[in-house]
Amino acid sequence: MKTKIAIGIIVLSIFILGGLLFSIDQKENGASNKPAQSLSFKTITSPELVKMLEKKDFLLVNVHIPYERELVKTDVFIPYNEIENNLDKLPQDKNAKIVLYCRSGRMSEEAAQTLTKLGYANVYNHTGGMIDWEDKGYSVLRK
Repeated sequence: MKTKIAIGIIVLSIFILGGLLFSIDQKENGASNKPAQSLSFKTITSPELVKMLEKKDFLLVNVHIPYERELVKTDVFIPYNEIENNLDKLPQDKNAKIVLYCRSGRMSEEAAQTLTKLGYANVYNHTGGMIDWEDKGYSVLRK
């Protein structure tokens, strides 16, 4: 009987110790009981961007490399893979609205992910890029 009690105490102690060590490990690795903050950006279509351009209140950024052409009212060209090295070209206010586009939407999506990870909270990705833009009948500027 004493042996069963001793084994029970040892097993219970192992569970308690394991739970304690797991908890310590989670705190050291930055985990908490709070839900993770969602890093997300908004996706917009060509017609939605046309509507937004009517009352333009955002920075419009072409991120496609190599540079080929751009949409009307583009403010700046920043290569998608160098976006974090060009923060001086972006608003200091991380709540400012930024719309990104490229040729097909892939590069602008990567740039949008980078900006949200850097704390920008109002990022838009133009899905389909200049290909979709032209397919919908809108013109682009060729330089």
